[in-house]
Order: sequence, then C-alpha cells, then structure tokens
Amino acid sequence: MVRSATVDTALASSLRLSVVRLNRRLRGQRADTSVTLTQLAALSTLKGHGALTPGELAAHEKVQPPSMTRVLAVLEERGLVLRRPHPTDGRQALVELTDAGRELLHGEVVAREAWLARRLAELTEEERATLRAASAVIDRLVASE
Repeated sequence: MVRSATVDTALASSLRLSVVRLNRRLRGQRADTSVTLTQLAALSTLKGHGALTPGELAAHEKVQPPSMTRVLAVLEERGLVLRRPHPTDGRQALVELTDAGRELLHGEVVAREAWLARRLAELTEEERATLRAASAVIDRLVASE
C-alpha cells in the first residue's frame, strides 16, 4: 500500500510539472501581446458563460471587483467588450463580447493550436496515440472534482 502511494505521489508531481510547463509554453504562443493574460481570461469567461455583470465576471475570475473594473475599462476601450443595461436590475450592467473580442480569442486559439500541432507532428504515431489516451484521462481527472 505504501508503494502505490509513493508511485501516485511521484506521478502527481511529474504530471503537475508537465502540465504547468505545457501551459506556460502555450500561454507564450500569443497572437496579440497587447492584451494581458488576465484580459484574455476575462474574454474567455465571457465567451463561455455569455453576458455577465462585472461582479459575476470578477467572481468567475476570482479577482476583486475593482480589479475587474480596470480590466473591463481597457477591454471596452479596445472594443472587445460592450456594456449594456441589465434587463431587470437598473443598477447593474451586463458585459458581453463584441465581434472583435470573439475574433481576438479565435486568433489566440489558432496561434496556440498551431504551435501545439507543430510540436505534435514531431512525435511518432505511437506517442500521439498515447497523448490522445492521456487527454481523455486528464479530462476525467478534471471532471471528478
């Protein structure tokens, strides 16, 4: 029993480091470096969840509302998000992606996936099959919170 715990700990450490390194390399493959990673994260959340209040967006991103207010001001100034009145609460606004925001996100995904596709092309078919299987397992790990 102690042996499997040791193996699992070693695997956890190795996997964590590999995922962190891959994430760092992917984040470095930027199509538009004038947008910060925090701003990209906010745009991605809006894409995934639809229109949100600034407070809801701050909660999703786990930042304080004043920080999100600053992020949104820049994104709005660049035309990447649009604020509109909340339909039921006149004190609130909803923030949503603009077409320009969607295009920027698409460009980021294309840049990162192109980099990853080039790296994957350097692998053998067997290595790519291993990564396909690992990808499904990682998805299960993430979903099992």
